[in-house]
Amino acid sequence: MRTIGLIGGMSWVSTLEYYRLLNESVATRLGGLHSARILMESVDFADIEELKLADRWDLVAGHLAAAGRRLESAGADLIVLCTNTMHHVAADIESALSVPFVHIADTTASAIRAAGLSRVGLLGTAFTMEQSFYVDRVAAHGIEVLVPPADDRSRLSAIVYDELCHDVMTAESRDFYLAATDRLVARGAEGIVLGCTEIELLIGADDLEVPVFPTTALHVEAAVDLALR
Repeated sequence: MRTIGLIGGMSWVSTLEYYRLLNESVATRLGGLHSARILMESVDFADIEELKLADRWDLVAGHLAAAGRRLESAGADLIVLCTNTMHHVAADIESALSVPFVHIADTTASAIRAAGLSRVGLLGTAFTMEQSFYVDRVAAHGIEVLVPPADDRSRLSAIVYDELCHDVMTAESRDFYLAATDRLVARGAEGIVLGCTEIELLIGADDLEVPVFPTTALHVEAAVDLALR
């Protein structure tokens, strides 16, 4: 079994979910007392978010690439960045490594294509929904991505940062997320991408009538595939 290197802490809530899902997946596949071989570097999210808000993506890239290199030096055989939004600097991280980097948008797009869909709605942070780095990466697989209107994007993102990153889940926020998905489906979305790691803790496949693509869970399965290959 290969060792999985996690760049985490963005937020700790979602990184905890990565750790749980990775170990559950390995245990399910191998049975017995098996668990995943994991190395983790958990950053201080406040530092990263401050640089993001200052538009210092060069420094974000430097910090996360350095984290990836340290994980590789410590023995990681593949690297997983435990966040959707920070995949904005995925190319910088990948170029700093000599081991595989598992890209979350690619794993999501593969699942969408396997489901036979060509148009999906995207929920995530405002940055993920509004910038091209994620939408274009999925679109490169032949998939059209719809994003919510500006008012929805603002509240969806606020719920992530003000509630979900602090492990706060409310019925009101859940209802808003479900209403936002209904509006995307009404515009033609055939499925919904939960494009922020914390969103999967709030809503899931049982809540929607269209296929749901939970990016964290899909990312984890791709990482375990590679670790056990």
